[in-house]
Amino acid sequence: MRKLVALLTVLATIVAVIAGPAAAAAPKVNFYDFQSQVMCVVCREPLNVADSPQATSERQTIRNLIAQGKDEQQIKDALVAAYGDRVLALPTDKGFNKAVYLVPIGVGIVLIGVLVFAIPRWRRSGKESDANPAPLGPALSDADNRRLDEDLGRYDR
Repeated sequence: MRKLVALLTVLATIVAVIAGPAAAAAPKVNFYDFQSQVMCVVCREPLNVADSPQATSERQTIRNLIAQGKDEQQIKDALVAAYGDRVLALPTDKGFNKAVYLVPIGVGIVLIGVLVFAIPRWRRSGKESDANPAPLGPALSDADNRRLDEDLGRYDR
């Protein structure tokens, strides 16, 4: 049993020694996922679909920053410094750009509130009309009733 514990300890140490530098060397930012978060400033398309010399230049800049070990926010900051706010696919949540996030949320809340109050009213108004149906027309005379029954009787064959 002691030999098994010793063997497992040695294996765990070897794995830690080998995996430690490999995990540290791996980039923290996935280039292909990151491309959808930035735009080509010339094409005004997401960088992952843009095909222009400017897009190629931006991709190379991102690859260089990833190779330097920069994290996602540092890369975004560097791109904004180089190309301006237009490079970001999503607007920042500062200043007037907050409206991009807040207006749809506010509209959704208002619509939900309207529905909460309107649906019960619509349902009540439907029930009231079912309880008192509107007359379909004037009542038929006895002669008209007989004639209608005779006509319907001919088609019941």
